[in-house]
Amino acid sequence: MIKSIPLNKLVQSPRNVRRHGDPAADAELKASISARGLLQNLIVRPAAKGKFEVEAGERRRRAMLALVEEKLLARDYEVTCLVLEDSAEAAVETSLAENFHRLAMNPADEAQAFAALVSGGATVEDVARRFGLTVRFVEGRLRLATLAPVVFEALASCEITLDIAKAFGATSDQDIQTRVFEQVSSGYYAPNPDSVRRMVLSGTVRGSDPRARLVGRDAYIAAGGRIERELFDNDDSESWVDVALLESLAAAKMEEQAKALAAEQGLAWVKPTLDPYASHDLVEGLVRLPAEPAPLSEAEVARLDELDASYDEHAAILEDEDSAEDLVAAAEAAIVAIERECQEIRARPPVISPELKAEAGMVLVLSRDGTPVLQPVFYGERQADPAGAESGIEVIPGGEGFDKRRTTLSKRLVDELAMQRRDVLALHVASDPGLALDIMVFTLADADTHDWRARPSTTLRAPVPTGPIIGFEAKDAPACSALAELRSGLDESWRAGDDATSRFDLFRSLPDDSRAAWLGYVVARSLEASLNMAGERQLPFQDHLGSLIGIDMAQWWRPTAANYFDRVSKQVILNALTDVGGLELSSRFAAVKKGDLAMSAERVFAGTYITEVEVREKALAWVPEVMRFACPAPDAGEAEIDPPGAEQGGDDEHQFPRELAA
Repeated sequence: MIKSIPLNKLVQSPRNVRRHGDPAADAELKASISARGLLQNLIVRPAAKGKFEVEAGERRRRAMLALVEEKLLARDYEVTCLVLEDSAEAAVETSLAENFHRLAMNPADEAQAFAALVSGGATVEDVARRFGLTVRFVEGRLRLATLAPVVFEALASCEITLDIAKAFGATSDQDIQTRVFEQVSSGYYAPNPDSVRRMVLSGTVRGSDPRARLVGRDAYIAAGGRIERELFDNDDSESWVDVALLESLAAAKMEEQAKALAAEQGLAWVKPTLDPYASHDLVEGLVRLPAEPAPLSEAEVARLDELDASYDEHAAILEDEDSAEDLVAAAEAAIVAIERECQEIRARPPVISPELKAEAGMVLVLSRDGTPVLQPVFYGERQADPAGAESGIEVIPGGEGFDKRRTTLSKRLVDELAMQRRDVLALHVASDPGLALDIMVFTLADADTHDWRARPSTTLRAPVPTGPIIGFEAKDAPACSALAELRSGLDESWRAGDDATSRFDLFRSLPDDSRAAWLGYVVARSLEASLNMAGERQLPFQDHLGSLIGIDMAQWWRPTAANYFDRVSKQVILNALTDVGGLELSSRFAAVKKGDLAMSAERVFAGTYITEVEVREKALAWVPEVMRFACPAPDAGEAEIDPPGAEQGGDDEHQFPRELAA
């Protein structure tokens, strides 16, 4: 029997099978009821004291109660209900059937419905507000409504996924969408959103495209590919028309190359991609395996020494103003070749332990010049779920008070629940900056202790850069020794924990200044090597940091014969002497041999050489331009780092805020 019942007479039924909700979906339902009223009746059973228990429709009841709280509905709002006289057992079955037999709308249907509302005069904002959705969601569905008919029908019939349909929508040209759809439909490989997006945005491909260079002109034409060429086009600028065919040929060639490399390298697998990088989707579910750069052989070390000596010889020619032009040109070319060879020798490929290699894999990317390149990262598959995981996962509740009965959850449900649980935790971490800071610092500091075989709890990573020279350490430099002293002074008592959980609890119990010291250290050790010079060694952001801090490099690094003067030409040393003492000082050493000149320069720039006070002060403040930070130093009064030996006082500004660390 259908009857209207006041909202305040409806109560929750203990037999309602729905126990969990979705806040976003609940908000959409509330917005819908607010805009159009209740469109579907509730199913209720009579209860004591004139009340009615809601067997099906509890979400709708709660949405209406929320509207009552917002004073948008009256407490005695009349609700249309179907009143059952069934038994309690039958009511449970009714509740289950009402909640279970539901089908989410196809995105194509949603798109058409939203488009009809907009064509009827509603704005995008109106539609979003009525259905409790975001404007972006509605706009996305409206874009689907403008897809080419053949693409839209494929989405409606579930021939293509929503992601692929969105990829077609990257262009508004329906002719291009139709042409690309026909191409991918006739291909022998399954399209993915990235490949579809590339095709609809390009329409045609230039001969210089990495995919074209990989496949080759002859192979493309032999497979039936068409090329359009204007009067002044060359091999690079000509247009390759059949993009889907090219994608197919390129994908097949990359797959073939990946299999060959896996066999050659002794890897379990190699994943190919036509992108110049490994996308998140490609490596999702994989873990990075520990690997170190391969050590230099004795022959390679000897060769680097030879190249260093040759570099110095050619640099001397460049610095000699009397050098002939042909000698200068030859020296410049030789230095370029030397730098290239040194870089090739020092660019060590990573190596992995033999017991891991058989199960490891790598990603094969397509470089900009059309060459397949193995990314220097080893990946491992996450531990597979136990047998039978496809059909269900056995969950045994733990802890006191729990019944030991076992429950089987589907793999899909386990994944969905895990993601929702993660979001709950993420919300609370995001609301507690002190905890978030502790988690970040601990995760980076604990990387040395963490067992790589265990699944990491976050994606936070800060690997220590190897530097351009493997194993180099300037132990006599003040900064190097001060950094080592800082590292040895860090409180590592938290490492006594047996696992990450206990180590984190111990870490959080450290005083504020101890945790702040770890913060500074883990960030500092992630810095790459750079110089104030043109080329790949330049990092403008580090120059900005140095100037922002106000670093006085002369307090931290002094040129000596060993670390500088012995390794530059005589002219460079004389120019440095001219910088601090003018021609009068440099002329004193003009006739001195290189070895003796280097030792004398060390004394001058250490302030131990007898000279004028002004010259001595300039010498003590001098460093090569490449060692300075490029931006102007800040005004006096800004924060500076004290030189070695200076008293390090406690500065609350650099410590953890106590109200956040609580």
